[in-house]
Amino acid sequence: NGEALDKKTPLLRSMRAVHEQANRVLALFGEPHQRVVATVGAEQEYFLISEDDYKKRLDLMLTGRTLFGYAPCKGQELEDHYFGAIRPTVNNFMKELDDELWKLGVPAKTKHNEVAPCQHELAPLFANANRAIDQNLLTMEEMRLLASHYNLVCLEHEKPFEHINGSGKHNNWSLAADGKNLLEPGDHPMSNLRFLVFLAGVIQAVDDYQELLRMTAASAGNDHRLGANEAPPAIVSMFLGDDLGQVVDALIQDKDYTSHGPTEMDLGVAELPNFLQDNSDRNRTSPFAFTGNKFEFRMPGSEQNLSDANMVLNTAMARSLKKFADEMEGVGEDGFRSAALAYVKRTLRDHQRIIFNGDGYSDEWPEEAHRRGLADHRTTADALPCLVDQKSIDLFSEFNVLDEAEVRSRYEVKLEKYNKTMNIEIRTMKRLVRRDYLPAINRFAAEIAENTWKIKQMLPDAPVEPQEKKLKTLVDGAAKINELLSRLHELHYASLEVADQQERANMNAHQIIPVMDDLRDAVDAMEIIVAREQWPVPTYNEILFYA
Repeated sequence: NGEALDKKTPLLRSMRAVHEQANRVLALFGEPHQRVVATVGAEQEYFLISEDDYKKRLDLMLTGRTLFGYAPCKGQELEDHYFGAIRPTVNNFMKELDDELWKLGVPAKTKHNEVAPCQHELAPLFANANRAIDQNLLTMEEMRLLASHYNLVCLEHEKPFEHINGSGKHNNWSLAADGKNLLEPGDHPMSNLRFLVFLAGVIQAVDDYQELLRMTAASAGNDHRLGANEAPPAIVSMFLGDDLGQVVDALIQDKDYTSHGPTEMDLGVAELPNFLQDNSDRNRTSPFAFTGNKFEFRMPGSEQNLSDANMVLNTAMARSLKKFADEMEGVGEDGFRSAALAYVKRTLRDHQRIIFNGDGYSDEWPEEAHRRGLADHRTTADALPCLVDQKSIDLFSEFNVLDEAEVRSRYEVKLEKYNKTMNIEIRTMKRLVRRDYLPAINRFAAEIAENTWKIKQMLPDAPVEPQEKKLKTLVDGAAKINELLSRLHELHYASLEVADQQERANMNAHQIIPVMDDLRDAVDAMEIIVAREQWPVPTYNEILFYA
């Protein structure tokens, strides 16, 4: 019927909207019509593991993540993987990946180890948002295809392993007008009015549509990653850094501020030269951080398509710029600068709550965020309904990015995908417990019982308390696993009877996942007791530390 069912069409519509509104703003600054594009740099994180181990893990093959697994003896606490040399096999994979991507016109550049064992990252040169997202999708496909050349499997799931970092896809977003970065603060951001107008527009856009931005990063996999002291929390906030933060504070408080510029670093060693300290701040706990001349949206997961995030960013930014242009186009040239500065100050005051330069991982931040009135949607089931709020429908309709039918169809598709993903994970978990984990635990318990009985027959006075204690732990553990398995089975079948997809999602998120977590904990507790040769699958110690 003419509705857009893809992701590219609304992205292109949003790019047109931000182009049109940005040109209205630039015209007020006496700049001629320009081609304004949203630019994106997509940093892609991923895991590489042995293909042999992958084939022995049904959960990895069917769901992309391990549904069970006790923490490895060595995790990422030494950060030696992050700062260490790249494995020769992985290095060869990265080289072939670069070659193949360059053939496709994808300007892949940076590649390095990431924090978690077996985790790596690739970052390309920036491009306009449409091209950058196409290139990222090609990159993901090539990663999966080429890994097999080295007896490896590329995992792009947001959280393939518990107890260590998951993988994100950092969306570095900015606006460029004929090659000029509109979010470049320059040496004196306080007096750079054009920059301040666009900065205020971004702050307003993120504050007004924080729930929509959170929604774009919502998925069953990303729910396991967000807020886990490795990725930003599920509460959207903005980090501006020390220098820019002081500029914004000064504007809000009507005070003067002079940037001191970069600081010269002296290492106190005659053989080493002095150098200027980089004053572009980083805050890895922030979902939306200013990093020199762009904003880094760190919420999206590694498996996700970035079209949704950039569609929302572009459309929300177009609305901010439209509001500024609507108010300023009637102002005379003589009064424009003072009126524009007053608008910037008012906008920053109205949206100051979204700015947070502190630690997003702290226990105090959620409480502070709630006091500020910021949204806190911790699960996909909580995050998706905002897509069909009238506020969201009005935003997309105003700029002809999506009509109401297109918005509602996307909501239904996202809900259905979440519920189907959960159904696959639940079925896989039940199958593994019944056919692999419980039989292994019971076999080992029987072996302990038989050996203990034989010892008692031969040596009636022998001290067998340790064996009896281990046997009781195994029997009690198996009983707990059976109990939780029955509970999961009951809830699973009850959820399948729920026709409303949102209600089913709520049930999956708030009733079923806690039982899945408990069942996982119960099985994982047995992994460190059952003999290694009897455990049915490769453990984290084996998967993450291959040669």
